[in-house]
Amino acid sequence: MRAIIPAAGVGERLRPLTLTKPKVLLPVAGKPIIGHIYDRIILSGIRDVTVIVGYRAQQVIDYSTSNFNLNFRFVHQTERRGLGHAVGLGLENSDEPALILLGDTILDLNFADFAKNKENVIGVMKVDDPRRFGMVELKDGWITRLVEKPRKFDGDLAIAGIYLIQNQSKLKKAVDLIIAKNITTKGEYQLTDALQVMLSQGEKIKTEMIAACHDCGTREALLEANRNLLANLEPSGKQYPDTTLIQPVFIHPDAVVRESIVGPYVSVGADAELIRSVVANSIISEKAILEDVNLNNSLIGVNAEAKGISGVFDLGDFSRQNLS
Repeated sequence: MRAIIPAAGVGERLRPLTLTKPKVLLPVAGKPIIGHIYDRIILSGIRDVTVIVGYRAQQVIDYSTSNFNLNFRFVHQTERRGLGHAVGLGLENSDEPALILLGDTILDLNFADFAKNKENVIGVMKVDDPRRFGMVELKDGWITRLVEKPRKFDGDLAIAGIYLIQNQSKLKKAVDLIIAKNITTKGEYQLTDALQVMLSQGEKIKTEMIAACHDCGTREALLEANRNLLANLEPSGKQYPDTTLIQPVFIHPDAVVRESIVGPYVSVGADAELIRSVVANSIISEKAILEDVNLNNSLIGVNAEAKGISGVFDLGDFSRQNLS
């Protein structure tokens, strides 16, 4: 079994943090998004991983190879032409199966159990708003139609960011077909369109409901994923000088915190400093410095510095906000 992870996107909706790093390396609940995915891959026993890289590719390569003992293959997507195009680059002309995992989505799921299926399977979840998702229609438990990000949709089952394809070459040929015929949705070659081609050719695809899907594609989704993942962490029990921790929080052992109120739902990266500050529902990246701030629902980048500010802020890496 090979896992394929498309991780080439720019992440425009997460600027300014993605101006200096790819979306999949943004921290959530103590580690980069893609790090959570690798952890779950390792637990499943899968060893072979293809990562589709593009925007700031070397950062993804360096993080992956430095921190995880997996058999990596990196494929460069030089032009961002859609998820279908990206996945197609990672597929091989082989009748072997592949587990496709979106690089910005963390699933609380046993990948090994999911991969035991003998049919093509797409993980799904229920959503209220279909406009950000690929949607599925079912009949007798089998998918009859797939639609990418529809404005309106009669149904509530969205693709949850995991696909098990039993024959890589069949999906690769479907991707090649939509590219050859220039079949696009919103100007991009979509994986849902390639899968729809497979359906039209008689391939059967079923669904499996995913209980917990942490989409990290927008700032609101990233903060929600941070909250959900922190809720499952055990408190470290470490105390900080004149500081109150309102669990759940994650504070890296190398961070400095004093005279502050931290939490709930705050993650603090390595070598960050929080001094005389109140921080809730926020992600503080490594080496950030916060002094005399009151922050909520905020994203603070690497080496960012904030002093004397209050409210909701998104600070990119090496940014400065000083109102003290």
